[in-house]
Amino acid sequence: MLGFCLGCSHKIDPQVYFQHAQQDLRRGELVRAQGEAEQGYQRFRTTQWAGRFRNLEAEALLLRGLYAQGLSLLEADPRLPDAKDSLIEILILKGAAHARLHHFADAEENIHWAEEVCFTSPELACGGVLRVRGILALQQGQPDKARHFFEQTLDFARSHGDQFLEATALLNLGLGALQEQHYDEAIDRTDSAYRIAAALDAGTVATKALGNLGWAYYNLGDTEKSLELSLNAEERATQVGDVIDQLSWVTNAGYVYEQLHDYPRAKLSYLKALSLARKTEGQEDIYNALRALALVSVQSGELDQARTYSDEAIAIARHDHNRLDELYPLLVKGIIAAKVHDVPVAEHIFHEVERDLNGNASLKWRAKHGLARLYENENRADWADSEYRAALTTVEETRLSLKRNDSKLPFSRSAAFIYDDYIHFLVARGKTEKALRWADNNRARTLSEGLGLLSNEARKGARLGASALQPPEISRRAKGTILFYWLGEKQSYLWAITPSKISLFPLPPGAEIDSLVQRYRKSLSGTEDVIASSEDGRALYRILVEPAKALLARDTKVFIIPDGSLNNLNFETLVVDQPKLHYWIEDADVVNASSLRVLAASFIHENPRQSAGERKRSPRLLLIGDSIAPSKEYPELPRAGEQMANVARHFPASQRQVYQRDQANPSAYLAGNPETFSHIHFVAHGTASRLSPLDSAIVLSKSAVDTEPFKLYARDIVQHRLHAELVTISACYGAGSRSYSGEGLVGLAWAFLRAGAHNVIASLWEVTDASTEQLMDRFYDELDSGASPDAALRAAKLSLLHGSAFHNPFYWAPFQLYTGS
Repeated sequence: MLGFCLGCSHKIDPQVYFQHAQQDLRRGELVRAQGEAEQGYQRFRTTQWAGRFRNLEAEALLLRGLYAQGLSLLEADPRLPDAKDSLIEILILKGAAHARLHHFADAEENIHWAEEVCFTSPELACGGVLRVRGILALQQGQPDKARHFFEQTLDFARSHGDQFLEATALLNLGLGALQEQHYDEAIDRTDSAYRIAAALDAGTVATKALGNLGWAYYNLGDTEKSLELSLNAEERATQVGDVIDQLSWVTNAGYVYEQLHDYPRAKLSYLKALSLARKTEGQEDIYNALRALALVSVQSGELDQARTYSDEAIAIARHDHNRLDELYPLLVKGIIAAKVHDVPVAEHIFHEVERDLNGNASLKWRAKHGLARLYENENRADWADSEYRAALTTVEETRLSLKRNDSKLPFSRSAAFIYDDYIHFLVARGKTEKALRWADNNRARTLSEGLGLLSNEARKGARLGASALQPPEISRRAKGTILFYWLGEKQSYLWAITPSKISLFPLPPGAEIDSLVQRYRKSLSGTEDVIASSEDGRALYRILVEPAKALLARDTKVFIIPDGSLNNLNFETLVVDQPKLHYWIEDADVVNASSLRVLAASFIHENPRQSAGERKRSPRLLLIGDSIAPSKEYPELPRAGEQMANVARHFPASQRQVYQRDQANPSAYLAGNPETFSHIHFVAHGTASRLSPLDSAIVLSKSAVDTEPFKLYARDIVQHRLHAELVTISACYGAGSRSYSGEGLVGLAWAFLRAGAHNVIASLWEVTDASTEQLMDRFYDELDSGASPDAALRAAKLSLLHGSAFHNPFYWAPFQLYTGS
C-alpha cells in the first residue's frame, strides 16, 4: 500500500495521490478514502486537482449514506469547473444526493443539466448520468423506468470497456429485479456484479452485492443463506464506515430473525437501522425501518407502537407519491384492525391492498391471507376457505414464474404459514381428507414439476391436483401403510393411510418435535448404543408412530412422508419399549417418499396384467468409484476397491460398465449414457452443501483436462434423464444436509430422483468403509435372491444389527431408501 506524508518536503504527484484515494474508495475503504480526499484538497487547493479531490470526498460521503453532508460539501463552492468531465461528475453527485434525500425536483434539474452537457460533447463520465437517472427512477418507485436506464448504463460500460461501471450497472439491475420480485434475475445480475467487483477488488460494489443476495435469498425463503450473507455484508460495511449499507443489512438480518420468530432480536435490528437511517436523512431507509418496526410490533402485541410506526411510514410514502410503499404499512394497519376485531376497517384495508394495481404478488397473497384469517375468526367459513385458496393460488403462480431450481426450492417457505393456517382450518372443520390433499399439494412441487406430475392447473395452485389415485388406493397399490406428517407452528398432524381408510392423529407443535429430533440425531452420531441410554428415541416413537400402531401389522411396509426436521430422522432407529426395548426396523420395512403425488406415479402406468418379472428389465450396472484422491481434503477410501469388486460380481461382465481410478471422473457419468442402466452405484466421497444443496457433489478423480471439475454436482445430475430402478450412493451425506419446506431433504438423492430414478439409497451422515462394504455385499445378495430394494436393504441392516460388530445404528442406520416415480 502506498503511504503519503503531507508534511514531508519531497514533492507529491497529485495524480498518484488521487488515484490512491480513488482505489481506496473502490475497495470500500470509505472513511480512509474520505480522509485522503480531504487532505488532498487541502494540499492541492490552489491547483486544478482541488475540484477532483472535493468531488471524491463527496462521493465517499454519499457512499457512506451521509447524503446531506455530501451535498453540503458539493454546494460549498458555487464555482463550476471548466472541464466537462468534472462538471458532469459534480452534477451526477448532486443528482444522486438529491434523489436519495427525495428532493426529486432538484435531482431532476442536475441530471438534466448533465444530460445537456453530454449531448453536446459525450464524455466517458456520461455513463454515470444514465446510472443516476436510473437511481432517481428507483427512488421514485418506477422500476420499469429504472431498468431502462440501467440497461443503457450496462451497454455504455461494455462498449467503453468500463468494468467498474459495468459492475454497478449489474448491481442496480439486480436491485431493480429485487423490487419487482424477479428473484431469479436478481440473483443472476447480482452474482455477476459480485464476480466483476471481486476481480477488480471493488469492495464497495462487492459488499452491496453480498447484501442484495442476502435480501434475494430471504425473499426465496432461504433464511440461513440470507442471514449469513447479510451479517457478512453488515460486518464489512461497519468496518469501512459505510453507514447506508450497514443499515440495509442490519435491516435484512432483522427480517430473518422475524421469520424465525425471534422478535426481540428482530426489533433490536430494526431500531438500530432506524437510528442509522435518521443520521443519514435517507427517506427510503427511514421508511424501510419504520415499516419493519410496524410489523414486528404487531407480532409482539405492541399495537399502539405498530400504529405509530405505520402512520409515519405511510406519511413518507404519500409525500413521495409512492403508492407501492404506502401499501405495506397499510397492510399492517389492516392486521391491527383485525386483531382488535374492527372487522369493517380490516376488511376494507385488505381489499384495498389486494386490488391495488400498484401492488405485487407478495402483498396480494398476504392481503388474501389476512382476509381468510379475519373471516375464519368471524366464523364465515365459506368465505375464509375461498380466501385461503386464492392466497395459495397467488403463491403458486409466483413460484411457477421462477426458472431456477435454486430459487424454487426455498420459495415454499415464503408461504408456509398460509398452508399451515389452511391445514388447521380444514382439520378444525372435520375435513380430514381435504386437509391431507392440500398438505400434499405443498409437497415436492419442484420434484413433481421436473417429473411432469403436475397439471397446468395444479402447477398454478388453482385447485388440487387431480390425482389419478385416491390415498387409500395408493396405499393398496404400494402394498403398505403410509404415514404422512405435517409439522405446524401450533399443532402437528399424522395421517395414517391404509387401503381401507384415512386416520388423523394430532401431534405436538413442530418446535417440540424438532427439539427431540435434533437431540436424538446428535446421540446417533456416536458409536455408543442408544437403545437403552436415549429417552428421545422412545419419546419420538411414542409421538410419531404409536398413535397409528393399531394400523401397522408386524413386518409391514411403511412409507414415511416426512416434514421439516423429520427429513433428517431415520424412523428405523426409533426405540419401541414393548415387549422389550428394540429398534422399529425389527417391526417394519421403512421406505421414505416425498409426497403422495410422487408415490402414486409409481403405480399409475403399471399394467396390472404384467408380472413383476415381465416389467423388470435385464439388470445393467454402471459402477463408478475408487477414484484417485483429487486433493488432501478427499483422501482415497481404503476399501473402495474391494467394495467395487463385491458390487460388480453380482452382474455379468457383459451387463456392467465399471469406471475406477483415473477413469472415475464426472465425464464418465455425464457422457456415459446413464439413462441406459437399470442400476447405478457410486463408491466415493460425498459432499453436502447446506447453503446451496444443488452444489452437493460426488467426489471423483480429476480429468486429464485440468480445467474440468472432479466433482459430479447435483445440479448436473438433474440435467441427465434416468430410467434406473436403483441408484446407490455409497458416500457420506448422500441424502443431503438441507431440508426445505415442502420439498424435504435436498442433495444428491433428490437430484437422482429428480432425474428420474425410481429408488435411491443414500446416507444421512458419515459412513465407515468396513461396515458399508459388509452392508452393501449383503444388500446385493438379497437383490440376487429376488428381494425388492427396500426389503433387501432392511435385511442387510438387520444382519449388521444382529450378527456383527456393527450393531449400533451409527453403522447401519445412515443409509435410507428414497422412492421416486
